[in-house]
Amino acid sequence: MANDTLLDIAMNHADRLILKAQSGDDGAFNRLVSLWYKRMYNYSFKYAGSHDLAMDITQNTFIAVHQKIGQLRDVASFKSWLYRIAINCSHEEIRKQKRTSGVSLNDTIYHKDDEHLDIADDLRYQPDAGLQRQELADQIMLALQSLSEEQRIVVIMKEYEALKFREIAEALEISENTAKSRLYYGLKHLRSKLAKVIYENKMEVL
Repeated sequence: MANDTLLDIAMNHADRLILKAQSGDDGAFNRLVSLWYKRMYNYSFKYAGSHDLAMDITQNTFIAVHQKIGQLRDVASFKSWLYRIAINCSHEEIRKQKRTSGVSLNDTIYHKDDEHLDIADDLRYQPDAGLQRQELADQIMLALQSLSEEQRIVVIMKEYEALKFREIAEALEISENTAKSRLYYGLKHLRSKLAKVIYENKMEVL
């Protein structure tokens, strides 16, 4: 908790906002959206690798939240519930994309010119030069997209979104051991992929 930002604290203590939103208070719901929007976008972008898809997923997530928030029985489970909706919206958006384009997610999604957070920092890589830093960030995003969907979701939720295994298990409706296994193999794949890229391109990482 010592490293939590004011936004983190607000998100973790939003019980009253959730209850008000459940009672139909649109102001409270809009406040919830403002608290969680960036985080949902970040998850969606890392899942899909596309700014446009991430925007669609995020928008659809909050539309679904508005429609279903009255069904949430346990306010304390809001975070897991929210991510479950985001995951479902991600799946639906990618299915829609595949139906219209006829190509796979891994073939089409990642565009290096999209706006996104500094992925290199997230995985604790610190290249010296700005250009090299961006190249590595691009490679990390591509490596993420190369994971199986099951592994990619768990890696994003744990390594980027800092969810607990209990929360991941609740969101995905799997056991904690299954979540841990998917994280282990997902990170193993990422490390192998990135080590090869770093070696081949003679990148320097601190």
